[in-house]
Amino acid sequence: RSLVVVHFWAPWAPQCAQMNEVMAALAKEHTQVTFVQLEAEAVPEVSEKYGISSVPTFLFFKNSQKVDRLDGAHAPELTKKVQRHISGTSLSPSSSDNAKEDLNARLKKLVNAAPCMLFMKGSPKEPRCGFSKQIVEILNKHGVSFSSFDIFSDEEVRQGLKTYSNWPTYPQLYVNGELIGGLDIIKELEASGELDTVCPKAQKLEDRLKSLINKAPVMLFMKGNKQMAKCGFSKQIIEIMNNTGIDYETFDILEDEEVRQGLKTFSNWPTYPQLYVKGELVGGLDIVKELKESGELLPVLKGEN
Repeated sequence: RSLVVVHFWAPWAPQCAQMNEVMAALAKEHTQVTFVQLEAEAVPEVSEKYGISSVPTFLFFKNSQKVDRLDGAHAPELTKKVQRHISGTSLSPSSSDNAKEDLNARLKKLVNAAPCMLFMKGSPKEPRCGFSKQIVEILNKHGVSFSSFDIFSDEEVRQGLKTYSNWPTYPQLYVNGELIGGLDIIKELEASGELDTVCPKAQKLEDRLKSLINKAPVMLFMKGNKQMAKCGFSKQIIEIMNNTGIDYETFDILEDEEVRQGLKTFSNWPTYPQLYVKGELVGGLDIVKELKESGELLPVLKGEN
């Protein structure tokens, strides 16, 4: 019945260590609250279920139900949320407005997460309602390139999106952040032949991967980006890359499951990060470390080797 606070953390992120200290202090102060540390990368299926894309992230549970969330290392906000949930007081009007603004910002980000976004029950591989199943079949039949969001995975998004888009049911399809509609609308667009002009066509995966690895002379496929690495190996490789002074671009494989899985087969390299120069695979962290130690890294990055 009591409050459970779960900290999704990573040992390579210093801000997580700081927040663990904050949690330890809160645990002493509030003995009736259960504080749990969960290493995000050690439980990928749990992190995925709750949409954990960066660390630290805190989830709050009461009676086995998720009641709140905090992204980032905000000690005062964490303390405030713990105290509020213990006292069971309802949100004040101003913090309620802030929560509404935060949710709207999150929904805007989600509907714009891909050129074509489908909010559905379940996933394209495992739809969990007949309407979602039908809309996936239509989109696949027309070769539409789309990403999806399982509304069962997040009650806040499920309820909030109905108000945000003024559309009471699911599935909902968005193109370039604009609501197209539900299954009936998609069926009408298909019947009129307009669906092919409204929705972006899927690029063949192999063509897409070739285009991505050639997007810049030096391309790094990693977990996270230059500003925020989301695994220890990615963090190490960007530190090495930054010290070379060579320009490079990154692609966050956590943002695109198709690329994440497809590139392993395409390059016959099973892990990340992966470094490419002029469209050719150089290798992962170990190879880059070896090249650095032998003094060959700079010539390789310049395309001289």
